Amino acid sequence: MEAKIKDYNKFDYRKSLKKPTNAFVNKIKFIDLYLNRPVASLLVRAVFKTRITPNGLTYMSFFLGVLGAFFFSRGEYVYFILGGVFAQLSSIVDGADGMLARAKDMCSRYGAHLDLLFDRITDFLLLVGIAVGARVYFNDPNILFLGVLGAGLYLLQVNLYYLTQAYLQVKEKGETGEVRALGLLLMMILAIAGRPDILVYLGLAETVIVNVVRLFYFIHLGKKRTLE
Repeated sequence: MEAKIKDYNKFDYRKSLKKPTNAFVNKIKFIDLYLNRPVASLLVRAVFKTRITPNGLTYMSFFLGVLGAFFFSRGEYVYFILGGVFAQLSSIVDGADGMLARAKDMCSRYGAHLDLLFDRITDFLLLVGIAVGARVYFNDPNILFLGVLGAGLYLLQVNLYYLTQAYLQVKEKGETGEVRALGLLLMMILAIAGRPDILVYLGLAETVIVNVVRLFYFIHLGKKRTLE
């Protein structure tokens, strides 16, 4: 009996990992799997036997992301570094909440949606923070306009994604986390390089392309259903 209790209270790294089913996610998950998850597992091991809940880690990830956005908005090189580091820390803790939930069999529908909600808010704040900071750093008001435009288009991109998922009646599995981890790592690298402007341009280009693709994909779905 004691052995069973001991095993139950032991952190199982393999159990904490999710299993992506999307082929694209499987191709890019190496960043999340070999960089973020091992580091996140250290945090999960540290809090595994405490009263800290997966939702508590979700709040921690959100707080770190907000700090990252604040530092980015300051518009100085040293703050860009801090912004990138805090964004990456937020990404790591964002992975830890799900790992803790799976390891302790505490997965919940509310927790999954809370994670998605805070991730989207964090992403928006980081994009705006980068736009504000880049405008100050480069003294170029056009960067601010393009950055805010990109942040707005990002929200549209998110809406189109979930609307399409709802139309197809696909249950959200949270597999956007691997793509997000890659984006936040790039954010930290370019922040350290002192090129937040590249983040602005890349963000705008990505949102324009993805929104157009998703729009035409949805129209294609309508034509396909009509033919059926």
